[in-house]
Amino acid sequence: MPSVLAATTALLLLAAPAVPRTGPHGDQSHRQQQPAAQPAAQSGGQPTAQLERLDRGLVVANTSEGTFLSWRLLKQEATGHSSTGLTGRTFVVYRDGKRIATVTGSTNYLDRDGSKSSRYTVSGSHPTATSSTTHFDLPLQKPADGVTPAGEAYTYSANDLSVGDVDGDGQYEYVVKWDPSNSKDVSQVGYTGPVLVDTYELDGTLRHRIDLGVNIRAGAHYTQFLVYDFDGDGRAEIMMKTAPGTRTLRNGRSRYITMLAADLKAGYRNTDDYRLSAADYYAHVVEMFRGWARHPEVVAKRWPATPEQALGIEPLPSAEAVADYFIDVYAPSRSTRNQLRAFQGFIVDGPEYLTVFEGATGRELQTVRYKPGRTDDGFMWGDYAMPRIEPANRVDRFLAGVAYLDGRHPSAVFARGYYTRSTLIAYGWNGRRLTENWYVDSGWVPMSNPFNDSPHGRDGTDPRFRTLTTQGFHSLSAADVDNDGRQEIVYGSATIDDDGSLLYSSYDVLPPGSAAPGERVRLGHGDAMHVTDIDPGRPGLEIFTVHENGTMAPYGMAMRDARTGEVLFGSYSGRDTGRGMVGDVLPDVPGVESWASMPGGSEALGLHTAKGEVLPGAIPGTNMSIRWAADLTTQIVNGAGDVTPTIDDWQRGTVLVAEGTRANNGTKGNPSLVADIFGDWREELLVRTTDSSAVRIYLSTEVTDHKLYTLMQDAQYRAEVARQQTTYNQPSYPSFYLASDTDWGHVPLR
Repeated sequence: MPSVLAATTALLLLAAPAVPRTGPHGDQSHRQQQPAAQPAAQSGGQPTAQLERLDRGLVVANTSEGTFLSWRLLKQEATGHSSTGLTGRTFVVYRDGKRIATVTGSTNYLDRDGSKSSRYTVSGSHPTATSSTTHFDLPLQKPADGVTPAGEAYTYSANDLSVGDVDGDGQYEYVVKWDPSNSKDVSQVGYTGPVLVDTYELDGTLRHRIDLGVNIRAGAHYTQFLVYDFDGDGRAEIMMKTAPGTRTLRNGRSRYITMLAADLKAGYRNTDDYRLSAADYYAHVVEMFRGWARHPEVVAKRWPATPEQALGIEPLPSAEAVADYFIDVYAPSRSTRNQLRAFQGFIVDGPEYLTVFEGATGRELQTVRYKPGRTDDGFMWGDYAMPRIEPANRVDRFLAGVAYLDGRHPSAVFARGYYTRSTLIAYGWNGRRLTENWYVDSGWVPMSNPFNDSPHGRDGTDPRFRTLTTQGFHSLSAADVDNDGRQEIVYGSATIDDDGSLLYSSYDVLPPGSAAPGERVRLGHGDAMHVTDIDPGRPGLEIFTVHENGTMAPYGMAMRDARTGEVLFGSYSGRDTGRGMVGDVLPDVPGVESWASMPGGSEALGLHTAKGEVLPGAIPGTNMSIRWAADLTTQIVNGAGDVTPTIDDWQRGTVLVAEGTRANNGTKGNPSLVADIFGDWREELLVRTTDSSAVRIYLSTEVTDHKLYTLMQDAQYRAEVARQQTTYNQPSYPSFYLASDTDWGHVPLR
């Protein structure tokens, strides 16, 4: 077939010109090597998280009112609290080498006398030129188009993005995932182009490209990439799921990952293509029926003795005859969507790996087998059991995140499955080897008949983790929910303790009007989750979630105590409640507000106060939030598909129109990233241009008198940024209450 790989190789003959790197941080000639990592201090008997060491992060932008400067306060520079923020270092501002101001109460400054040619320095920062706009473009090298084995053409667009300091200079590099136009949900049939992951300097210098190859399908659920300094050497690594055919392209050279010796001995090669054609899938089904009697569940007499008994028919003469009946008669009778003759483009066998790459070069550091493996094409996972028969759906649901499980060192957490069997594994990285910290597995969900059962909402077979099933979301969070200095994994409606034990799995009673009033059931799966201090009037963190199990979910939206999982308040909807958000959108109301809506946003469950009181009227959007305003309130990023993204304030209206850009992931409308990547404590908006020739980075230029260290030096927020790209992108939250009514005395200094 015409392959994107060859075109990609040609694109990456990167005899990159040695141009000076310029941008909001200043000139490359002034970059200085930074110490390896933020030192881990002791505070209150608890370890301090090991974080990357950042520079001043000065950005300078020309506005209608003058030249706006914004820079970082580093956490170790904060010494106390005031009524408007933190106290600590005083900053001296220089324009063209001349001292023009001393700033004490904030980390921004408006120079009304500056010019577009002025250069600025703030207390040890790199000299920085003035940008002519309030946004910066990061130029991208768009991959070449491709064609699938079915003859369908596809193009590429920039998708999710993450950041990490890959070279230890105190400044972030940008890791961009390229999605093909035929990217699929796991339930959608068809081929996809390969996923590509690039690492850029801010000026557009491409350090390397990782081509995941034909054996990793493209879609929101398949590739979760972690960019983080896991070993504390000051340089970020990249971790993600890989397969035979994954390779790094750099300086015109291509290098495949190292396959495991056992796989090479078994005959697997990096040039293999495991994607199924429709004919391949038919042969796969025939073999499934031919080997029926040997299946462990049949041997154990937990499933019917023959496939015909499972399908409720008389014996047929061959496995081919059973396959024909299953595909042409049985499957369509269960649902008109079951068109298995058209099933193609999926990967249901072949090796699966987890690879650690060096962030600076893309060099493979270690490749291990992905745990757990798929076992089958979803048969044991329940993919054939529901009316909608969806091979390779529940089995290929992946999540990833970063967590400080010991309070000091970051671990990588990878998860597979959440509807039925649910698994998580945590790894440490010492610069040479991955070490498994713990492994969580609910076990298989028992089924009496793999073709006609309802495995959702049932316990797994593992005695410790059986209630984890159906509790996972399309994202996860790392937060210290029990205030012991170590982060837990908030896995949707359940939470895994730092040691890998099950802290709790949340249940409640179905209300009147539900499918089974009075029955105690799981809170269950949902699409959106937010973990932070939402109510400053009660101790600890809260978890806000929305739930999609309709009349079998006790709540459409729920607010829980993060330590215990107890529901504080919630609303029953009886429908798939697909969207939800939190934010301080009403500064006159104490605490952070929460709200949720049904698919399409046509029906809402109301705007709730932190105490659960419902406020009348409409609700804000639910795509993504951003800390953009000077007053510490929350704004919302709106716009999906071909709609131009905007930043909207619930009281002031639209405060930014991101002309010439687009959000990602269909109706989800996610920016590539929202994070505090430079400047003061506020977040930047990163969105792709309409032609994906660049990532456009927008900077808030509202002058603020609040002083706070960069959010990237709060361990929960930093871990949340690393996982923001995961599946259904969710906002990043700090470990402390941050809103317009923040009590600064409660903001942690260490």
